[in-house]
Amino acid sequence: MRIGLLGTGPWARAAYAPALAGHPGLEFAGVWGRRPEAAAALAQRYDVTPYTDVDALLADVDAVAVALPPSVQAPLAVRAARAGRHLLLDKPLALSVADARAVAEAAERAGVASVVFFTARFQKEPEAWIGEQASVAGWCTARAHWLGAVFTTDSPFAASPWRQEKGALWDLGPHALSVLMPILGDVTEVVAAGHGPGDTVHLVLDHAAGASSTVTLSQSVPPAAAGTGYELRGDHGVTVMPAASEDAVTALTRAADALLASAGTGRPHPCDASFGLRVTEILAAAEARLSANTE
Repeated sequence: MRIGLLGTGPWARAAYAPALAGHPGLEFAGVWGRRPEAAAALAQRYDVTPYTDVDALLADVDAVAVALPPSVQAPLAVRAARAGRHLLLDKPLALSVADARAVAEAAERAGVASVVFFTARFQKEPEAWIGEQASVAGWCTARAHWLGAVFTTDSPFAASPWRQEKGALWDLGPHALSVLMPILGDVTEVVAAGHGPGDTVHLVLDHAAGASSTVTLSQSVPPAAAGTGYELRGDHGVTVMPAASEDAVTALTRAADALLASAGTGRPHPCDASFGLRVTEILAAAEARLSANTE
């Protein structure tokens, strides 16, 4: 499968480009970016073609991987799907339900495969744990936290305008939901939502299987306080999601495996654009609840 990369920022350079270049089932064909000079530099690094016209790239590939801000990703994903290209997308799928729905509908209408890169879903130990817990009934509550230090360190992602505007809810919320929903079922209601220091948010969620969960998200904690964790409690006791031993490049390689499998079989992957849409709907509901609480 020939695949092109849309995006040249820190995430594209650190994760997407090396994953695409190193995948044995992919031919990394080229790079397009909003800054032509950055696209040329990244393309040169991997000895692939730089594109100044995104439609020219789409004409030369079977699939695209997108490492762009969500508001840019969504319309380009629609464009790629309409051109018949399979989609390896990043989270969140979009920053509005309408944009996310446009991507999901375009992929469905075009009959193209789509995979949204929710990191834990493609890391060996978390993926296995999620599958094991999803097969067990009787969970009554869950607790999740993802406390990052993007805004309190010299992280290259701190300058991201969409992260500055949307904060941890939209940056880290997709990760939390991608872990909780396969186990506890769809979120039926955002029961409560509140702000903490910086961009910290706290959510209380009801799930279709009858359980509830609490979620704390932040990208502004002190570095010493950073960390992630997922805990389930129910009929079988308590279980905690194990830490991942694999880095983002390895996880993205697994996501590319999933895209190849979905394209080859025609069977949707659980983390396809329709799931990305559902995550966006829940994030939008949580954002509305947070806004209502501050009025």
